[in-house]
Amino acid sequence: MRQGFPVATRGMVVGLLGGSFDPAHEGHALITREALKRLCLDQVWWLVTPGNPLKPRQPAPLAQRLARARAVMQHPKVRITALEARLGTRTTIDTVTRLRALYPGVTFVWLMGADNLAQFHRWDRWRDILRSVAVGVLARPGSGVRARTSVAARAFRVHQIQRGENLRGSQPPVWAFVNLPMNDASSTEIRARGGWGPGGVTRT
Repeated sequence: MRQGFPVATRGMVVGLLGGSFDPAHEGHALITREALKRLCLDQVWWLVTPGNPLKPRQPAPLAQRLARARAVMQHPKVRITALEARLGTRTTIDTVTRLRALYPGVTFVWLMGADNLAQFHRWDRWRDILRSVAVGVLARPGSGVRARTSVAARAFRVHQIQRGENLRGSQPPVWAFVNLPMNDASSTEIRARGGWGPGGVTRT
């Protein structure tokens, strides 16, 4: 494996949590820890994106967001990465396709908050994502109903399974909704109250 890329060996199951992490917060850390346990994952990789094509506002510099993410999420099975910047990919389907080619024999599970499932049909080639990797949808405050009735949830309802741990041995398309303890931390609210300053410092 090339330098700067996480190590994963054949047979491992790795969760992928993508986002701008602008800034990372305890809500991200909580769903990551819960995903490791409830989905029986060997690792979780945070994919801190260069930018989000769906958002008109672009995030803080990548180095600043990476530093904040590493401060917030410290766990032996979690890797904080800028893989999309290294790969030169900007969409989830391209990232997933490249990672599957780079890591033969490794099973990837795409992790997303329920708020993202609610608008997942806006993502580029969203159906191909669901056909390429298993998906774990993690509960977020106020998003449960919208997620469960979303375009993507309805389109792939027959592929939903009830036990998240069974994602590990299932072939896509397959997805599970995982109820978690709630944490209402929000990157948007942190920015709005001036809590995301230069250098990734959270001001109180």
